[in-house]
Amino acid sequence: MLQLDQVKDTLHAYQLSKRGNALRVMAEAVRWGKRGARINTISPGIIITPFAKDELTGPRGEGYRRMIELCPVGRAGTSDEVANVAALLMGPEGAFITGSDILMDGGVTASYFFGALAP
Repeated sequence: MLQLDQVKDTLHAYQLSKRGNALRVMAEAVRWGKRGARINTISPGIIITPFAKDELTGPRGEGYRRMIELCPVGRAGTSDEVANVAALLMGPEGAFITGSDILMDGGVTASYFFGALAP
């Protein structure tokens, strides 16, 4: 599935890399847990940063704006929201969370499976 003839475009490559990272974190949680550490990953969606602002006004901007408009929360995320999730994961309130991938995309992924963004 990872051979060049199987990866059709950059979006597919990105999706495979994100899934690979989530699986890597799961596996590493077992190894690092033996040392008393926790390990997680955060998968943010469109977060308003200078890069995202460029993307929103670039050649793929229409697609990005459509994702934001049609996702359940109807907006992009903020850096502070990502930081709040990171603080939870690293703090005592997140002590029972390890080996997890926290998807925080405003429901964009859900919309691709069950909502207005479904193919």
